[in-house]
Amino acid sequence: MLVSPLEHKGYKVRTIGDDIAWLRPGPDGRLYAVNPEAGFFGVAPGTSPTTNPQMMRTIDRNTIFTNVGLLPDKTVWWEGLEPPPRADGMVDWQGRPWSPASGTKAAHPNSRFTAPIRQCPVFSPTWDDPAGVPISAILFGARRSAVAPLIYEARSWQHGVYLGATLASETTAAATGAVGVLRRDPMAMLPFCGYNMADYFGHWLELGRRLAHPPRIFRVNWFRKDAQGRDLWPGFGENIRVIRWAIERCRGRAAAVESPLGLMPTPEALGADSLPISSEGWSALLGVDRAEWLVSVPRQSEFFDRFGDRLPDALRQEQRELLERLRRAE
Repeated sequence: MLVSPLEHKGYKVRTIGDDIAWLRPGPDGRLYAVNPEAGFFGVAPGTSPTTNPQMMRTIDRNTIFTNVGLLPDKTVWWEGLEPPPRADGMVDWQGRPWSPASGTKAAHPNSRFTAPIRQCPVFSPTWDDPAGVPISAILFGARRSAVAPLIYEARSWQHGVYLGATLASETTAAATGAVGVLRRDPMAMLPFCGYNMADYFGHWLELGRRLAHPPRIFRVNWFRKDAQGRDLWPGFGENIRVIRWAIERCRGRAAAVESPLGLMPTPEALGADSLPISSEGWSALLGVDRAEWLVSVPRQSEFFDRFGDRLPDALRQEQRELLERLRRAE
């Protein structure tokens, strides 16, 4: 759904699917993905022409909404959608009279919409190709206001599996539990994995051994904040700059800087000269605070210990090697 400000340079975005993909090895030794869904199922609050214009165009017709506010003309409204509603005649998600002065939310924080993919203005015709689409890169995303850099690349498939297995995000209203609490969410699959997750990690490791050309694996964090709680990265369409670096890494055309965590871009590689980010901001976005990581990494052991002997040794190995790199770093 990204609107690319670099489309004039050939970096176009086409939507294959929402948030689920079935992955399988192809006959050419690459990994392929098939979209098993026919549409989108998104969180309404916060969705707006500013945050996701393509989605707003997608849901402007033939769409089901749940637990949102209802205006007198039978159109819908939720927090974050502009313009704000009028003061009278609206009901909230529970069917109660509501106005901006009510002191409550008009829409439930996890209210939703669903619409067919063909209504998306940038959907790809290959969204339902039974052969799937080849995958060149996998980006594991985590919502972290601190510690985690904007992006870094795994050194190997095994290292990439470790990055996915150790994902931890600060919770939102879409997740169970208090908002802002750090939750271990390996591969963003914690609510969805239907068997022992240690075996799931082992399956990922085995899959990489079966691929002659495995995708490169990256870890991203769009949500880093400064000491005042302000977002450091502008996000939205500018995310294409980060994705472009990952694409160029896959093509062997982009340089990377070594770090204890993995391979990272320089600010210049992300277009620092055309972004309103200070040198301090770039240092936070692409920096590695050794002290923070030397505290954070051992805490992963508490999560790994839950799996006992079923946890693949490769993940413990990657953890030990990361700690060693952090200790050696100046």
